[in-house]
Amino acid sequence: MTSIGNPLDLFRLDGRTVIVTGASAGLGDRFARVLHAVGANVVVAARRADRLAALQADLPGSLAVAADLSLEDDRERLVRDTVERFGGVDVLVNNAGIGHKVAVEDEPLDHFRATMELNVTAVWHLSKLVAPSMIARGSGSIVNIASMYGHVAAAPVKQAHYCASKGAVVNLTRELAAQWGRKGIRVNALCPGFFRSEMTAGMDTDEGSQRYIAQMSPIPRMGEEHELDAALLLLAGPGSTYLTGQSIIVDGGWTAR
Repeated sequence: MTSIGNPLDLFRLDGRTVIVTGASAGLGDRFARVLHAVGANVVVAARRADRLAALQADLPGSLAVAADLSLEDDRERLVRDTVERFGGVDVLVNNAGIGHKVAVEDEPLDHFRATMELNVTAVWHLSKLVAPSMIARGSGSIVNIASMYGHVAAAPVKQAHYCASKGAVVNLTRELAAQWGRKGIRVNALCPGFFRSEMTAGMDTDEGSQRYIAQMSPIPRMGEEHELDAALLLLAGPGSTYLTGQSIIVDGGWTAR
């Protein structure tokens, strides 16, 4: 029987290099801070350079890369800058994404395309770009931030573009895990339910939204930001070396009904 050691070490990322996209606000900001707190070299990426600079100031040793992740060149620059600074990538957290309330009949085709480019194509492309350094090291973890709406419909909240994109991320996660498992790369999805973010702005103070969540969710409230920390650290770190191709759904039981 192997020595137990300190189980908390399974959640440490000392000296590991982690990219977090969509880090300028909400969940991405929180993810970056949590990963830095367990010892990671954190690279934060988003479009809003001023917010990234403020975050970087709070995370000694971090790297901020202002980038529009819907653009191929910016994705390539992000990974190139990371490799130049830290020598490789150990963990990628694909968090950047968009979604809005709109009925299918009212949604422009260009809006749907833009959603798929950022929510799906960028996830595929960034994963492809970080894979070489992970394969060279024989290990790596990709954490795709999907959604409970990658598993169930959103209606009466009308977000067909968002559901389609997150459903694609969930199955892309499975396929990348199957292709890269023998090369040492683990790929999993973290699927939040209702958490406070720019995408859910106003829900926490809207009586109708709160009533809807209370009626529909076994845990009748929105999630608190810290309630994703443990799942993130599990998927990113050495505690999940035998876990790949899976979705961890942190939704207060929403999808269990």
